[in-house]
Amino acid sequence: MEYRRLGKSGLKISALSFGSWVTFGKQVDINIAKVLIKSAYDAGVNFFDNAEGYMAGASEKIMGDAISALGFPRSSYIVSSKVFWGGSLPTQKGLSAKHVRDACDAALTRLKVDYLDLYFCHRPDIDTPISETVRAMDNLVRQGKVLYWGTSEWSSQQITEAHLIAEREHLTPPTMEQPQYNMLARQRFEQEYLPLYENFGMGTTIFSPLRSGILTGKYVDGIPENSRLSLEGYENLRNQLLKDDGTADTVRQLMHLASELNVSMANLAIAWTLKNPNVSTAILGASKLNQLQENLQALDVLPLLTPDVMENIERILNNKPAGPERY
Repeated sequence: MEYRRLGKSGLKISALSFGSWVTFGKQVDINIAKVLIKSAYDAGVNFFDNAEGYMAGASEKIMGDAISALGFPRSSYIVSSKVFWGGSLPTQKGLSAKHVRDACDAALTRLKVDYLDLYFCHRPDIDTPISETVRAMDNLVRQGKVLYWGTSEWSSQQITEAHLIAEREHLTPPTMEQPQYNMLARQRFEQEYLPLYENFGMGTTIFSPLRSGILTGKYVDGIPENSRLSLEGYENLRNQLLKDDGTADTVRQLMHLASELNVSMANLAIAWTLKNPNVSTAILGASKLNQLQENLQALDVLPLLTPDVMENIERILNNKPAGPERY
């Protein structure tokens, strides 16, 4: 396993991490969770990602029960939660000081830990001043309930405002952002966020490096039975991802390149994200052990991504954001 600094912080985080979005509580129960988490941990993964909004907290409870049963030393792993979607009542959602505190306490209970290593604002909240959220996060850090706080899918402008407020008020600034980043979604990460890496040393914990499975190639000829996009409740995600926009043809070309390199399409896609030095860690999601074990081999593909191979990938993707070359 390779370990990278989380931005300019001193925290060393595994380049590959394991998250519970979509799978825990839907496809993964406590028994499967223990097998998957142990396999990831044994491979060197030290970051496990979660959120209050994943299966209405059930995902956090499964992860907390699994890690507790496995008996990992608390000093050996990093665990996260995210705050925004905690319930249907007005005080159970958003980023108000009340919900930020209540959600943190609930996450600590479900995950069976005394503190969260990473705590994310799951989305921006237009109804709460950013200054209120920054102060709420700073309070949690001072209380020892949170070590590092960050954002997820905030705009560069919103994150910059949070940093300026923190500097002005002598509060703890955000350390990391959790954005989507993959071969098919690049604009924000590679272009909009560039000033954040350079000016604030922001770290990143990217999600969906496989574009919810699209970049494995398994959806190029339709939706397999029992796959993620076949599940009830994910119709919107399915409709969003499986548009007839030429993506299938792009993936087929990438699959051909992966075959020439003698690697899986999934590992090519994951390794491609890690080629970007602004990626602190790429969060993997899996419901089956063989799927996780295969994806954990993505680091082995990095040496194969020579300048010529990267150029071939760019030619196939044809979606590089405008701007100066940075990596």
